[in-house]
Amino acid sequence: MHRQWWRALRPAILNQEQRPAVVCLCGSTRFLAQFDAASLAETLAGRIVLSLGSHRTPDAEALAHLNAVQQADTLARLATLHRHKIDLADEILVINVGGYVGESTRAEIGYAQRTGKQVRYLEGT
Repeated sequence: MHRQWWRALRPAILNQEQRPAVVCLCGSTRFLAQFDAASLAETLAGRIVLSLGSHRTPDAEALAHLNAVQQADTLARLATLHRHKIDLADEILVINVGGYVGESTRAEIGYAQRTGKQVRYLEGT
């Protein structure tokens, strides 16, 4: 029954509007409040937002229970996951509070540029 419902509804969904733009937020987890504010602003602007796993807990705190090797491995996996989010996005929005762009964020910007994504900055560049 569920499949019949979806088949009936799917053409109506596809004919309504084009898909909203998808934006991936990139930046240091030291700016969690700014990530949260940007996520809300982008959502209210009608964009689909891909972001960090948490706007409440910095990576260092979330991974504090792991040893150094486990932390490095987890951070590498999270970086790969974030590149997949960039792949799904139409553009990235760099959360560059005070102009700060760290090494990982620079790598994400480079990846986005190499894959043809538009790059925007929260604060002017």
